[in-house]
Amino acid sequence: MKQRLTIIMMIIALGISPVAMMVSQNNQNMQGMENNKLETATFGAGCFWCVEAVFQQLKGVDQVTSGYSGGHVKNPSYKEVTRGNTGHAEAVQLQYDPQKINYEQLLEVFWKTHDPTTLNRQGADIGSQYRSVIFYHNKDQKAIAERNKQKMDESGYFDNPIVTAIEPYKNFYVAENYHQDFYKNNPNQPYCRFNIDPKMEKLQENFGRYLK
Repeated sequence: MKQRLTIIMMIIALGISPVAMMVSQNNQNMQGMENNKLETATFGAGCFWCVEAVFQQLKGVDQVTSGYSGGHVKNPSYKEVTRGNTGHAEAVQLQYDPQKINYEQLLEVFWKTHDPTTLNRQGADIGSQYRSVIFYHNKDQKAIAERNKQKMDESGYFDNPIVTAIEPYKNFYVAENYHQDFYKNNPNQPYCRFNIDPKMEKLQENFGRYLK
């Protein structure tokens, strides 16, 4: 008790309000709680350079990591995955704040920034490693993804049926360092100019309300 009184007296002597100290501490605790509210989503939509660049632009998306998901080989390399026989898809894993952007909104961007009607292909990138796929992390994500897919199919937005797979999440292996932040680090690379720049323009036109 004496020790506690001594601390309070020292705080008062320094001109700091004990109440202010308590409020500050509470704010720090609340901030820590908010940081723990981030949720995870994992998508495959072709080359992860493109997908990463898209989702990095969204409000509420705290982190985007490029990697490999859904396969049977542990710790695969990029060369192994590009051969198309590891079962993995090039994918991105998001850490996002559902209070700022929810899973359904992420799916809206997912559907409309790639072609979910081509099986194992996105443009010139061909193979199962480039498949369109949603890896759900829980029952809620599964239900939302299935409902969302049906809604998009019935909307007539796409000329052909959606072939996107909806699969349970089972693994995610982080890709090599040079794949991370690829568009940010290589904006003038030919692949970025011809493939990612048009996606960025489409994102600005259609999803301005979601952008940082």
